[in-house]
Amino acid sequence: MTIVILDGYALNPGDLSYDRLQQFGTLKVYDRTTPEQVIERAKDAYALLINKVLLGEKEFSQLPHLRYVGVQATGYNVVDVEAARRYGITVTNIPAYSTDSVAQMVMAHLLGITQNVGYYAQQNRAGRWGANPDFCYWDTPLIELASKQMGIIGLGRTGSAVARLAQAFGMRVAAYTSKPQSELPEGVDKVSLDELFSTSDVVSLHCPLVPATQGLVNAERLAMMKPTAILINTARGPVVDEQALADALNRGVIYAAGIDVLCEEPPRGDSPLLKARNCFVTPHIAWATIEARTRLLDICEANLRAFCEGHPQNVVS
Repeated sequence: MTIVILDGYALNPGDLSYDRLQQFGTLKVYDRTTPEQVIERAKDAYALLINKVLLGEKEFSQLPHLRYVGVQATGYNVVDVEAARRYGITVTNIPAYSTDSVAQMVMAHLLGITQNVGYYAQQNRAGRWGANPDFCYWDTPLIELASKQMGIIGLGRTGSAVARLAQAFGMRVAAYTSKPQSELPEGVDKVSLDELFSTSDVVSLHCPLVPATQGLVNAERLAMMKPTAILINTARGPVVDEQALADALNRGVIYAAGIDVLCEEPPRGDSPLLKARNCFVTPHIAWATIEARTRLLDICEANLRAFCEGHPQNVVS
């Protein structure tokens, strides 16, 4: 069996090893693959492992040996699963590997915005504190989280982990979720979407990208928020209308935003959030701790083994 990894660098820039996958057959690893290179590189593959490489009817029709696609991520919108079914190709994903890391990034953004640690550390490297006449100084708002409301949209594994961390900081937690109140964790109140936007001090997005959630955070909903509110997005970029958010930040409609995902990645230079007021953008790294990536590779191996043994797991096709 020939196994081909088409964009291996994302998961493993050199601090992990794909060697364990050689137990299943001949392994070929490419750091990055352009759309024009997919067919040539995958032509002999029985199993393909991908992260962001697009696979659909065009590719499947030219890959007669292909029987398995392992998406090395939770989201699998890069694969046309309907086309995969027609060609008898099993597609799997990697669920729940980065829950704690993503929840940690939510709080990192929130603490970065409320405490401005990086800003003050950089100021003091330049001598600001040493030149100050008083024993301390601050020239930005410093915000205490205790008693503030965290509004969570989507209360799956990651949303629930964020709820626990928020409660540990003494925050009240409200959630917009399909789950009934009786199934929510203790101390989490189910609210409507409009109520969540209008009453929360922090809104954190943890919903999947589906037609109903595309552009969920738009100008109308941003206008409902408090002028002191903070928006955090570690879900998917298109859940947010980026121009509407940039306008809201620049006009002071809301206070700040912490963003780890964008509609286009990597972004163009004119991406509106890159220069928006009080907008802190990280390059889609919430998932990328060494611990989360190790779990991802473990599950990737387990998925491939289960497929080879005839009882595939985490199937999305």
